[in-house]
Amino acid sequence: MKIERTKNAGRNVAFGFIQKTYQIVMPFIMRTIMIYFMGIEYAGLNSLFVSILQVLNLAELGVGAAMMCSMYAPIAEDDTAKICALMNLYKKAFTIIGWIILGFGLLIVPVLPKLISGEIPDTLNLYILYLLYLGNTVLSYWLYAYKNSLLYAHQRLDISSKVSLLTSTLQYVFQILVLIVFHNYYLYVIASITAQVLTNVLTAIRVDKMYPNYRPAGQVDKETYKEIKKKIQGLVTNKIGSTILSSADSIVISAFLGLSILAIYQNYFFIMSSVISILYIIYQSTIAGIGNSLLVENQSKNYNDFNTMTFAISWLSAVCCCCFIALYQPFMKIWMGDKYLLDYSVIICLVVYFFVLELDQLIGAFKDAAGIWYEDRYRPLVTAIVNLVLNLIMVQFIGLYGVLLSTVISLLVVGIPWMIHNVFSLLFTEQSRLTYCLSLIKYSIVTIVAGALTYCVCIRIADVGIVTLLLKGIIAVIIPMAIFILIYHKNSHFRRITVIAKRMLLRKSR
Repeated sequence: MKIERTKNAGRNVAFGFIQKTYQIVMPFIMRTIMIYFMGIEYAGLNSLFVSILQVLNLAELGVGAAMMCSMYAPIAEDDTAKICALMNLYKKAFTIIGWIILGFGLLIVPVLPKLISGEIPDTLNLYILYLLYLGNTVLSYWLYAYKNSLLYAHQRLDISSKVSLLTSTLQYVFQILVLIVFHNYYLYVIASITAQVLTNVLTAIRVDKMYPNYRPAGQVDKETYKEIKKKIQGLVTNKIGSTILSSADSIVISAFLGLSILAIYQNYFFIMSSVISILYIIYQSTIAGIGNSLLVENQSKNYNDFNTMTFAISWLSAVCCCCFIALYQPFMKIWMGDKYLLDYSVIICLVVYFFVLELDQLIGAFKDAAGIWYEDRYRPLVTAIVNLVLNLIMVQFIGLYGVLLSTVISLLVVGIPWMIHNVFSLLFTEQSRLTYCLSLIKYSIVTIVAGALTYCVCIRIADVGIVTLLLKGIIAVIIPMAIFILIYHKNSHFRRITVIAKRMLLRKSR
């Protein structure tokens, strides 16, 4: 079977961007409504349960990614029997994963109160609410989840995006009515469960119509099973590490600092994570191309691409950092009011956190494109453990600062240097990792200078509403852009990016 890669990729990017924008705007609206009509503690509870369930989702351990990779070859060869056997294995695996999540989720029930510092709303039963969230997660695995593998393997993510847009819209409309009219948080959660069930069922119906020949049946051969098992071994620590790194902060904040602080922190983190998710589209769009280049091009060319992408991401991240510095606090005043503001020093920590995380994702894109998960299997786990230990220690001495700085330290001291070592040891053996690290330091210094100058200019402009917010936004974009152009206009990577940008503009103008 020949897959229309270019056409499918175009559909995936288009609907993926629409869905990503939707997933940013609507949760922002929902969070605002929840805080204003229900209270800040409800938003904190929601963030806590989401973080707990992200940890429980570790039971998936990369099974989905490994299974989908295993489907590429039989789909290309029209091997229907093997595809059906893989679906059968996938179905059994997800059923077992659902039971594992349910079992571990129930074990957490007795210690739930210890994960929350302070009081919860009087109208809520913590245990009933948690079980509803847990049930939603378990159902997502049990109800035809294995059929999604066919959409991924056939490069038809636009189908799942369309279904998700439909069910999410129905969910948000009902949840808004529930929060504003009934002020009932239980109905709010039940709406999420209903939407999850509807999403899985509608996706399964669509998959059955598109691929009527594929049904879960038969057994995979021993060789295929061994290949899948090895892929899972390589992905498991990556998944564990990334989940702990992303979820530990919220749980630690809730346990030590309380739901109110968690909710206020999540307001800020929501904005930053939205920007991160938009930038992640760049990595998703380039990984396949990077992987192909690593196979067919020489090392020198690939290393040059690596440096060009590093420069581009550093420049883009610098612009984002300056925008955070200039706009975070004024935007929060308009959105939440002075009551729910964090100290400006916390914003600086968030900006550093963002810049370091982008560097980590950039290098990780080349690691993922090369498929060196097995060789990199220990790094994510060690990084996550260091982060968790520092979290638990530092939060007791410097509070929220300790939670943010522990992640920055774990990435700068353990995660990023280790990943650079792995990438250069396996991909860029003829290149100097010291030279590359020095370039990262230079970009970081330029970003600091741009951020400091942006702060000095914008701090002199009083916050009087949307107009000054827009003015500061313009300044925050112009300053880092001008500084990077001034310093790097003769740089080969700058010239290369300029050429690529001109080509893209010319194509659009035709």
